[in-house]
Amino acid sequence: MANQLNVLGTRLQLCCGNTGYTREGFCYVPESDYGNHSVCAIMTDEFLQFSKAQGNDLITPNPAFQFQGLKAGDKWCLCAIRWYHAITAKVAPPIILEATNKKALEVVSLDTLKQYKYSPD
Repeated sequence: MANQLNVLGTRLQLCCGNTGYTREGFCYVPESDYGNHSVCAIMTDEFLQFSKAQGNDLITPNPAFQFQGLKAGDKWCLCAIRWYHAITAKVAPPIILEATNKKALEVVSLDTLKQYKYSPD
């Protein structure tokens, strides 16, 4: 998994500690990851509420899974399809292209991903 590429065709960068399907901080997508947790996104309150309404509560801590819950500003590897659905709901959070796995391109185009590229103020 260490040699996986990002959507720009370069080595996949770290998204954040304890995130991703493998909980290694990278948006690795092993064959067992049917959810395609490939999009490194920076959480927003709007997206977190949207995800909760869709049945995926990322806000509430779940100690059984060593999950502390997310808040706006946290980075997290999202399922590509959930992130894509957030576009139509107009709540898609910004993403870090260098940390977004190329597997995201199976769901969404590079041009679309680039529209949501995180740009620090």
